[in-house]
Amino acid sequence: MNIFWKKEAQTTQEQGLEQDVAAKKTKRLGCFGKTLIGIGIYFLFSALMGLLFGDMFSTPVTVLEDNTIYRIDMSGVVVEQAAEANPFEALMGDMVGQSAGEEVGLDDLLNNIALAKNSDKVKGIYLKGGSLSIAPASAKALRDALLDFKQSGKFIVAYADAYTQTNYYIATVADKVYLNAVGLVAWDGLSAQTMYFTRLFEKLGIEMQILKVGTFKSAVEPYFRTSMSDADRAQTEQYLGGIWNEMKSAVSQSRSIPVEQLHQYADECMSLQPQHKYVDYGMVDSLLYVQDMDSILRVYAGTKDYKVQSHSKMNSVERDLIDADDKVAVIYAEGSIVDEGTDGIVEGEMLKLIKDIHKDDDVKAVVLRVNSPGGSADASEQIWHAIETLKAKGLPVVVSMGDYAASGGYYISCGADYIYAEPTTLTGSIGIFGTVPNLSKLRDNIGLDVDEVHTNQYSSMLTNAISKGMSPAEFALMQSMVERGYELFTSRCAQGRGLSQDSIKTIGEGRVWLGKDALKLGLVDELGNLNNAIQKAVELAGIGAYDIAYYPEKKDPLEELLMMFDETTPEERLMLTVREFASKPRIMALMPQVTIQ
Repeated sequence: MNIFWKKEAQTTQEQGLEQDVAAKKTKRLGCFGKTLIGIGIYFLFSALMGLLFGDMFSTPVTVLEDNTIYRIDMSGVVVEQAAEANPFEALMGDMVGQSAGEEVGLDDLLNNIALAKNSDKVKGIYLKGGSLSIAPASAKALRDALLDFKQSGKFIVAYADAYTQTNYYIATVADKVYLNAVGLVAWDGLSAQTMYFTRLFEKLGIEMQILKVGTFKSAVEPYFRTSMSDADRAQTEQYLGGIWNEMKSAVSQSRSIPVEQLHQYADECMSLQPQHKYVDYGMVDSLLYVQDMDSILRVYAGTKDYKVQSHSKMNSVERDLIDADDKVAVIYAEGSIVDEGTDGIVEGEMLKLIKDIHKDDDVKAVVLRVNSPGGSADASEQIWHAIETLKAKGLPVVVSMGDYAASGGYYISCGADYIYAEPTTLTGSIGIFGTVPNLSKLRDNIGLDVDEVHTNQYSSMLTNAISKGMSPAEFALMQSMVERGYELFTSRCAQGRGLSQDSIKTIGEGRVWLGKDALKLGLVDELGNLNNAIQKAVELAGIGAYDIAYYPEKKDPLEELLMMFDETTPEERLMLTVREFASKPRIMALMPQVTIQ
């Protein structure tokens, strides 16, 4: 939780603030002018292209033809929802694949796979390899959707120049897995790494003053340790091992290779093995070049006149809409939870969404799709309360957990009527911490002195905590605030899950759990995906035909264009981040950050 302590500004500060406000007003006027220019350019360009090329520069509707193959390019970065595709992407979709940094919506992937399954125009799916950045729970959701697609009797084939480990896990659902004749399959096991800054901060003269509750709340360890604590190592080994076991089990079932054998293969570092071993070990079916895939797709499609549709083109296929009065609202809550800003789960924006849903009498049930490692505890409490107002209106609220629903992500979930998680969702992390940088040594090193006048004992505590460090009495005051936050957090969880607060504290302590373990502990109700959550919400609401309304709406290409006219430079954004970090203590409900490879 980010707690803001506000203090009366001194005269010189007020004058500086007035100057800043005046400068910002001038800057905003400049931004406004550029924004108007941007809008004008956008519409002028669209009109010109329309005159020259007709509808070429509007997003075309894709009409599926007979013998269509849906091509999923295994590249890009998977997010819960991607922005609407612009016309240029739609035009180029069949010519080039997704770029490494392009966002791909998990919702679009799952919807397109379901569409392909039910369309008599689509013969099968072609998984074209690349480097898809996707977290374990999303990877399982995608893999499960592909397995469901195969229930239709249609084919899936996969080809890659090189398979990353997660891409290989997904691709093994295919009837045939092909590899470039000089390619590789990364199958080496998982690792989790954390970077520690303690020695660096010591050299700089920075001490991080840590306030926390929870033995396993290791998000702050990089600031005062140089290696993992026993508690953090234990929890990391548990969830990393659980994810690895899921991957081995799934690949074993698809490729008919014993789990023990797959584990031994990983110990050989398959990334660096000669290509023939991939075939000898049964990990791939054949070695060939991408040009050979045409003849293979002809065989599977049963004709040489097959038509490949890219993911971006499939997004533009018209769907059959249900004309129903009743609606299920699906709220996407993705990213870090923040009090204010433009990215992540922004408190004000989320509260407005929930208020709009509350006022809409056509909404009969709510599904909260959470994919968040947490963040501001204050914002988490505000969002939790807003969810409670929906329940007070009589609307059933069901949570669907994605890759993460931990710490603040669990906070906003715990009050739901029913909670679904994926087996490899990272959840729990019920704990709270605060970080206050002590810059006194850095100040001495660079020759910066501070003097003050104050009227009361703690008038300057919050500024001195940073410039001079906290006294034992000041530290105790702040620690007590953090502990009150933990009491509130655990009481919310106990209330929502129908457990005693002591039980929540026993399984809390900031510990991260996999979804399958959280189920045993009573932190979630069932393992399942977003569709399961929607069906449960419909069941709890007791409704028949319904439409689904998604919140927030996806950004359109115009919004993306206008963002280009943002006056803030990367350097300014960095300085704002540094200034914010140094200007206030940070009280957070956030899970530990690790990189899983």
